[in-house]
Amino acid sequence: MIATSLVAALLGSTPANAFGGSDTRGEATDKVVSASVSQSRIKVTQISGPTGGKRGALSSTDVNWKPPPCWYEPVFTPAQLKTFSETDGSGDVSLRQGWIGSRLWTEHFKDEKDASNYFGTPSSVKGYKNYNLDQDGYFWRGVAPDVTAIDDTSKCNRLMFWQDAGEIPDVPDAPTAKTLADYAYDKVKVPDTEIELKPEAESTVNLPTWVWLDKGTFQEVKVRAELPNTNLWAETTAKPVALHLEPGTEDAETYPAGGDCEINEDGSIGTPYVKGEADKTPPCGITYLRASSGKPYELSASVTWQITWEGSGGAGGDLPDGTFETTQDMNVQEIQSINR
Repeated sequence: MIATSLVAALLGSTPANAFGGSDTRGEATDKVVSASVSQSRIKVTQISGPTGGKRGALSSTDVNWKPPPCWYEPVFTPAQLKTFSETDGSGDVSLRQGWIGSRLWTEHFKDEKDASNYFGTPSSVKGYKNYNLDQDGYFWRGVAPDVTAIDDTSKCNRLMFWQDAGEIPDVPDAPTAKTLADYAYDKVKVPDTEIELKPEAESTVNLPTWVWLDKGTFQEVKVRAELPNTNLWAETTAKPVALHLEPGTEDAETYPAGGDCEINEDGSIGTPYVKGEADKTPPCGITYLRASSGKPYELSASVTWQITWEGSGGAGGDLPDGTFETTQDMNVQEIQSINR
């Protein structure tokens, strides 16, 4: 029979999702969340904006921005830990250390036996008496959607520890409203960029292609993230502010120059084409200077979304802008006039 201490050591390098799935939206059951540090209890709710149709995640304009890699969360009440330890006892006690079998859990959290933390600080942790059943609070543990993406093995890697109710641990990587704002940013889904074109799929050399988006096509998208039992929350809002066009070839001119079409005060972009204005310069559009010769150009349209947030304790601020891009084929014919 393998000694329990050896089991703990062998599991120390086990990936964090070894005991559960990869759902990080806080929708799993208490038992599953308790088993795996890859699962967060953060509750995410979309407050406003479209929820149907084709949508996608934003790409940050700041190439250095990333969602938080890990943080600490309250996992068990004393009674929940007692039940888990004595009836299951297989799960993660820290980001990189798993315990299998009730003995390790009951010895440390019930019988006051010290435990080794192979990857975190402190390296040895004093045991608890009877799961702290006579106290009001929670046992906290690190959470990471992807442990393998964290280079520093000590980050968020304290052995599960106690914190009195109503308090946030005074430790590095403790959650804040900003943590939740960043987490919510990564959950924002914005609508596909379906621009209106005239002509729609086949343009003509040296004649403008008008581009526009009708009023109300894009709305603000607001996502709220809450961490239960902490009073921490944040709402991250994405607001569309500009449309950028890339013709798919250097043989083209964009309007305005540079291809950035700002959103009008009424929420529209550009101006719809009106019959008889084919030779006029559109406020938002493209003129192709060379035919596509059988292989269509790939027109790219990306919307820039301005990101702000507010959260518990009056916190708030700006986050890096995000973009969402779609492409469509554009055939360009070589004639000098067109009836519209």
